[in-house]
Amino acid sequence: MDTRGDFVITISRELGSGGRTVGRKLAEKLGVRYSDKELIHSLMRKFNLTASGIEKLKGEKKNWLAEVIHLVAPVPKMGMFVDRDPMHVQEFRPDLTPDDVFRAESQILRDIAGQGPCVIAGRSGFFVLEDGPNKVDVFITAPRERRIARVMRKQELSREEAERVIDKVDRTRDNYVRRFTGKSRYDARNYDLVINMDGISEDEAVEVILAYIRANGK
Repeated sequence: MDTRGDFVITISRELGSGGRTVGRKLAEKLGVRYSDKELIHSLMRKFNLTASGIEKLKGEKKNWLAEVIHLVAPVPKMGMFVDRDPMHVQEFRPDLTPDDVFRAESQILRDIAGQGPCVIAGRSGFFVLEDGPNKVDVFITAPRERRIARVMRKQELSREEAERVIDKVDRTRDNYVRRFTGKSRYDARNYDLVINMDGISEDEAVEVILAYIRANGK
């Protein structure tokens, strides 16, 4: 990957690993666009669905944030609408299938990657953009105890609640990736670089990625 031209760095990560923060800080360090929530918002607009409706179509009963809300209190989901009258945004559309969502998601990813240098979080980017000539794929993992502690702290959950959320997200994300890519998201062969966050900070992880790029003449 040559950072002097257009390039894409995909960041796949485990919930609670700090991978989202790593991706954001990496994009800031490189001075490029960071795409995370942008994709789900684009899908919401395209299909006129809530975020949880999109995740249900992908084979997930709820996305992890909706699961957190459900565990903490039975209140209406907040922040699920973008630039629309909420009365016209749906939770479910029987005419859509998970395949529809994956195709749309893949096209949006390709569109984002085609708009210039960027860091893209998750969304099976390592597979959807695998033909990209100027790309680095990264997977961020962390010890389970660190993940639990982070989710407990960030979302103010009990240990039991945090474990339930992590287990559900791990299972549903891997099922989704397997269904549409035929691969396991935990297979290190999918990535150029796998980083275990055990004992290192998000800033140090960013430096590891930058060092990899430099060391490989990318």
